Amino acid sequence: MRTLIRLSLLAALLPVVAFAQKSEEEAGDVSEADKDAAGPLRERVRPVSGHQFLMKGRFEASPGIGISVKDAFFAKYTPTLALTYHFTEMVALGLRGGYSISTVSGAALICTTGATGGRTCRAPTELELTSNAAFGQMSLNAGLELQLSPIYGKIGLVAEKFLEFNMYLALGPTFIMYGPQNSPTVGGNIGIGGRFFINKFLCVRLELRDLLYNESFPAVGDSLAKSSFRNQLMGELGLSIFLPLSFDPG
Repeated sequence: MRTLIRLSLLAALLPVVAFAQKSEEEAGDVSEADKDAAGPLRERVRPVSGHQFLMKGRFEASPGIGISVKDAFFAKYTPTLALTYHFTEMVALGLRGGYSISTVSGAALICTTGATGGRTCRAPTELELTSNAAFGQMSLNAGLELQLSPIYGKIGLVAEKFLEFNMYLALGPTFIMYGPQNSPTVGGNIGIGGRFFINKFLCVRLELRDLLYNESFPAVGDSLAKSSFRNQLMGELGLSIFLPLSFDPG
C-alpha cells in the first residue's frame, strides 16, 4: 500500500517539475546573456563614443562657392576663401572673404501695359537695373567672425562605418561693397553650418549665411535718393583642409 501511495505522489509531481524546467528554458541561461555583453554581439554593434577628429590648435583653410538665395534683382555667385583658427573644439576665430559676380535674377521682370490694356512682361537687362539703382548688387565682401561648435556627432553608414560631423554657429562684422559704383559699407553676418569629416585633415563644409547691411543710393537727376536695409541669404559649399595634417588624440 505504501509503495502505491508513493507512486501516486510521484506521478502528481511530474507535471510540476516539467513546467519548472520549461520555464527555465524559456527564460534562458543568464550566463549566455553575460557572454553577449562582451562577446561577438558587442563587437558587431560598437558604441558611438569619442572624438576621431580633433580641431583644437589647428588651422582650417577652406575655399568654397556661395550662391544667393531668393534675391529679387540679382543672383550672386561668390567664390570664397576662409581661414579659421580653432582655440578649442568649440571656439574658433575666422577670417573670410569673397567676390560676388552679380547677374540678373530669373525672378526679375519688367511689366508694361499696352494701349489696349494688355500687359506684357520681360526680363530686364543689367543696364536697366543698375541705372535704376536696383538693390542687391554686390561685389567684394570680407569679415571677421567668432565660431561656436556646440554639436558633434556621427552618422551610421554601411559596413559599420561612421561619418563624423559637427555643427557650428558664426557671428561677426562684415565689410561689403555694393551697387554699380561699388559703394563701401559695414554690416554683420550670421551663419550656421556643418563640417563632414572625410579623414584626419579633410572635410566638406555646408553653410547657410545671412549678410546684413544697408544700401543707399543718392538722388540722380529726377530720381529720389534710395535706401534699404538688406539681408543677403547665401548658401555655400566648401572643402576644408586642416593644418597640421595630423593631430594628437591625447
